[in-house]
Amino acid sequence: MATTRTDPLTLEVVELIGAVVARYYEEYEQAAAAHSLTGAQARVLGLLSLDPLPMRRIAQKLKCEPSNVTGIVDRLEARGLVERRPDPADRRVKLAAPTEKGASTARELRASLDFAREPLAGLSDTDRAVLRDLLRRMLGMDPAGLS
Repeated sequence: MATTRTDPLTLEVVELIGAVVARYYEEYEQAAAAHSLTGAQARVLGLLSLDPLPMRRIAQKLKCEPSNVTGIVDRLEARGLVERRPDPADRRVKLAAPTEKGASTARELRASLDFAREPLAGLSDTDRAVLRDLLRRMLGMDPAGLS
């Protein structure tokens, strides 16, 4: 069983991570609202802009119920941002994929998220690589990010 660390340094790091996450979500919600999207809709659109996915896989990645994803995709589809299409590997499976308008909106959303980029710009390439590697270790990923 893992030991829970409660030393002052660990507690401070946990608080700082919480502050970073809160600021990220606050800015993400503002960026989404500027496009008349909810944060959840923006996250799904951003995820799909990387790779078309079946609903079940979207739900796994976002750690939510597939029924929630279906509703989000329905609303994005009604706005012309997402479409459903057959999976070329298994035509019984439907993939959600961004339309051209959806991909463009996802790019605009990403471009408007300054919160993380501005503070990171003050770090050297070496510092950013160390931070990346530490975050990967915290998430149980291998150093190359392949797991």
